[in-house]
Amino acid sequence: MEFCKLEIFIPESHFRVLQRVLCEVDAGHIGNYDSCLSYSCVTGTWRPLEGTSPYIGRVGEVSEEPELKVEVTCRMDKLDETITAVKRVHPYEEPVINAIPLIRTGN
Repeated sequence: MEFCKLEIFIPESHFRVLQRVLCEVDAGHIGNYDSCLSYSCVTGTWRPLEGTSPYIGRVGEVSEEPELKVEVTCRMDKLDETITAVKRVHPYEEPVINAIPLIRTGN
């Protein structure tokens, strides 16, 4: 498979920096367009366990916060580079970054 879709959950405060870094690694390049992505508002829940240092929330308590779900197409041969770039700007200790192989894109 040549492409995958990344789903990245991130606080809205970090969206613009994520958008820039995705462009820098050429994620979201579709045909003669770049910087292609979509995002939607979602609500995330989590409970930080002992030994964590959460960006939001308190250890032992379930948190519920608004987040953005960012979806972007990524070339498989650039997947590791892209995930590394996302982690560099993501504020969470354990960011949720799902890489889903794509059987086919609209190209």
